[in-house]
Amino acid sequence: MNFYNYEEFGKYLQTFGVTRAFFKPLSENDNSKNQIYFGGSFQVLQQIPFGKITEFPENKDPNYKASVNFWWINNSGQISSAPNTQLILYTRYPEVRLSGFLSNCPAAPREHLQPLLRDERTNNNSKDGRVLILGICPDNKVLGFLAIKDSSLAKSIMANLYSDEHGKVIQEFPLKGLLGTEKIDLINKLHDIVKTGWHESVKLYPNGEIKPYYNKANSGGYTLEALFGIIPNGDSKPDYKGWELKTFSRTRITLMTPEPDQGFYHERGAKEFVLKYGHDTPNAVKYFTGTHKVDVRNTASQMTLTIKGFDFNRGTISDMTGGLYLLDRNNDPAAIWTFNKLLSLWCKKHSHACYINYKSAEKNGKPGYVYYTPVHMGENTDLSMFLKTMQSGMAVYDPALKVTVNTKGNMTVKPRNQFRINFKNLILLYERFYKQNV
Repeated sequence: MNFYNYEEFGKYLQTFGVTRAFFKPLSENDNSKNQIYFGGSFQVLQQIPFGKITEFPENKDPNYKASVNFWWINNSGQISSAPNTQLILYTRYPEVRLSGFLSNCPAAPREHLQPLLRDERTNNNSKDGRVLILGICPDNKVLGFLAIKDSSLAKSIMANLYSDEHGKVIQEFPLKGLLGTEKIDLINKLHDIVKTGWHESVKLYPNGEIKPYYNKANSGGYTLEALFGIIPNGDSKPDYKGWELKTFSRTRITLMTPEPDQGFYHERGAKEFVLKYGHDTPNAVKYFTGTHKVDVRNTASQMTLTIKGFDFNRGTISDMTGGLYLLDRNNDPAAIWTFNKLLSLWCKKHSHACYINYKSAEKNGKPGYVYYTPVHMGENTDLSMFLKTMQSGMAVYDPALKVTVNTKGNMTVKPRNQFRINFKNLILLYERFYKQNV
């Protein structure tokens, strides 16, 4: 099967259900032995869907590994799984490489991905004419196709698409002829919502029913999610076609609400955490609240949030056992969000985020909301940008946990571990942050 240009191949990718695609010009060092270099930062984790992250701190080069649901497209148009494919995140450099892409996959283009002997190398590890194309499907399947050296497809890509601007290793492969890209679809849907004006406060439930949802602090977000057909959930995937939707009506915005994965909180649970560290109120409710900035002791909780194991000068993880630590007055870890947890959550959920301003508005005695244009869109981020914003105090840990005791002495717990930021500082979290009229 011979493709003469990138546009022809883009249409071909769409027949497999691909909705987004990337390409990477290969060098002689991109092979099955040396792995395929995907960049000197963790930003590629926004582009390539991955599974569970596993840490290997004991290796000579400490790293994280994450599985990829990777399939090769061969020249006959058949796809074949490469089940051992994974992303390897080397923390020391940092850099990300693709590995295992030939293992247990007879249809893989192995003859074009073999390492060269030193005396066979000709171009000092610069681009050698091969181009790897990656197609992303809605179910997170990644389809790979190798345009070999001197092929019409490889030449078309390098002549028409490749740019050395900003030194990007993986670049967007445009898909023509789609009914609409994810971004265009998002903008069109927001346009309809904004144009309609007032929307009754509602929530979409798992059974598919949309019901009124009144007098709740988070109902503005639930209403927008219902309008998008999104059932509220706590998973790490973006809300809508690769975009995370964030509503706000005030200047302080909640970025995410992850549960700690180590420390006292994780071991004993939210209730025991609040009972131990929270403060009492006269109405039989115990709270754990307060703005916690990195390396500043909170006067109410007497706790200090700190970042362990990250080299801010180099932008690298220096200790894989580190993360965000909430230390109590005895310097014991009350709660820990490990780098493993933060990498997976931040890179998966926040690579593309849309911030939508709304106001409460009552109509015919019913509470509801109006959503406004322009919206603000953030594209391209990585863990180091989030950690640097935390380190500077621009982003904070602002929990709202409570334990309520009823008349029978039974306790109910409401956990909410919020990381928040002022709207004006959102620009610090993304390579591109801009207004978008809808």
